[in-house]
Amino acid sequence: MKQRSSGILFHPSSLFNAYPIGDLGPSAYAFVDFLFDSGQRRWQMLPIGPTGGDNSPYQSCSAFAGNPLLISPERLVALGFLKRQDILLLDSKDAGNVNYPEAAHWKMPLLKKAFEHFTERKHADKLSEFDAFSKTESYWLQDFSLFSAIQEKEGSADWTRWQPELRTRQPEAMLRAQKRFADDIRFHEFVQWQFSVQWTELKTYCTAKGIRLIGDIPLFVAHQSADVWAHPELFKLDATGNPTVVAGVPPDYFSKTGQLWGMPVYDWEALQAENHRWWIERLRMAFARFDINRLDHFIGFVRTYEVPATAKTAVNGQYQPGGGEAFFKAIREALGSLSFIGDDLGDTTPEVVALLEQFQIPGTRVLQFEFGAELQNNSSPPAPHPPENVVYTGTHDNDTTVGWYEKLPGPQRKALQKKLDVSDQQIVWAIIRAALASPANTAIVPAQDLLELGSEARMNLPGIAKGNWGWRLPVGVLTEKLAQRLRSLTMEYGRLMDGKFVPPSTSLEYSLMPKIAKRAYQLYEQRNRQSGHSDQDWLQAEREINLERNPMTKPMQPVSAPPLI
Repeated sequence: MKQRSSGILFHPSSLFNAYPIGDLGPSAYAFVDFLFDSGQRRWQMLPIGPTGGDNSPYQSCSAFAGNPLLISPERLVALGFLKRQDILLLDSKDAGNVNYPEAAHWKMPLLKKAFEHFTERKHADKLSEFDAFSKTESYWLQDFSLFSAIQEKEGSADWTRWQPELRTRQPEAMLRAQKRFADDIRFHEFVQWQFSVQWTELKTYCTAKGIRLIGDIPLFVAHQSADVWAHPELFKLDATGNPTVVAGVPPDYFSKTGQLWGMPVYDWEALQAENHRWWIERLRMAFARFDINRLDHFIGFVRTYEVPATAKTAVNGQYQPGGGEAFFKAIREALGSLSFIGDDLGDTTPEVVALLEQFQIPGTRVLQFEFGAELQNNSSPPAPHPPENVVYTGTHDNDTTVGWYEKLPGPQRKALQKKLDVSDQQIVWAIIRAALASPANTAIVPAQDLLELGSEARMNLPGIAKGNWGWRLPVGVLTEKLAQRLRSLTMEYGRLMDGKFVPPSTSLEYSLMPKIAKRAYQLYEQRNRQSGHSDQDWLQAEREINLERNPMTKPMQPVSAPPLI
């Protein structure tokens, strides 16, 4: 995380293909090629587990499992588990968005067919690999596969409504269930094995291209999950297995009544008593899949906002201590130093800042929030981002930059145009430029912003359960022209090499960097890119803008430009 780099926030479900949902097939590899061609070295995703209520990847039935709907049918054909005619599908009824019900209705029977073919054909060369996977992942895989099998039989993922002996995991009942559902358990293990195979292939391809994957770890897990069923002692539940309190956040920017997530909260004393083994295994799996992981709602590791389970809103909650320093020490002792990104947005406290600093975890900066606060309050520009931070134009919870900008009051839009020295039509790329210009070592841009899409492409609207997570990449939009445009900016700000970034003189405001870069590029273009030197263009642009701001100021001393290649 100490090198200057940039990347794109984009979930695999949003990839375009012939099916109701994007997956780990050819379109994923094409996206990696686009990342490489555009000079991006980070691919950030949302959580990749099975989606839960309202298709949210943040309310999964497992903190460990991969989403079966992301498995590529083409790869199953390549391995000989399916035939080409098996994966033919009429056009999706909702080709413009992810259609989760249609995807499940079509793909789960397809995975069943692949499993049956695998079982019948006795793929001896693959059987040992499958068995090794099942053994290696036994900590979570056995419980998840049994949970999934019982869920299908019972017709409900609400395990508190199951037969009492299964709900409470009585040993004899568990043995009977394992025997009764042996084939179903094996099927779910097969599905997770194939997810792992396809994921490993894609990750290997990314590594070969110099691209590191950034994952997303939700702090909490869904109540209707294999994790809570298998480890109820680690959560604040009543005698029937239902939560006594649930997680949320108080009223904030996103919602006047707060966010009521409805997920059970941890009993951190119980977790510490088992030396955080469940979390250690969870992170072990996460870092097997990703190079870097974002810790969603990092504040919750310091203090958790707990709301009574019967509450209708999150207004009347209260904070309780989280895992804190003891948790991260246990993780470091078990797994060594890990590359995290802390989602420290919201009501950050000194304790949160101290914990990030103690364990050298980069924090998060979002330009929509920073520009918005400056424009709304007519305040001074925010302080330059520390290098160890990660800067975003927006996140999955934000509106797209186009949507955000269009919702600003007219005077604020004009003020932002003046600040960035651009026209109304250029605002999105000016903000992208500001992110790449930031001293923060890592800059991430959502794919929707690169494509200058409006609110219709927003991934999630916090506090609103329906209509989220469905945006999908239009076909043919990741063009060579777009790749070259992004690559040029990435090079301009030294995010394609190992050298350190040297920002403009401290006598200039950090917020002027986009103006300087734009002027430098114009000077470079005026020479038809045939003569001159990019460093000289930068210095000249810096002098011109400084004189424009204060004509009486003496010419500035030369400073180093951002390293370019």
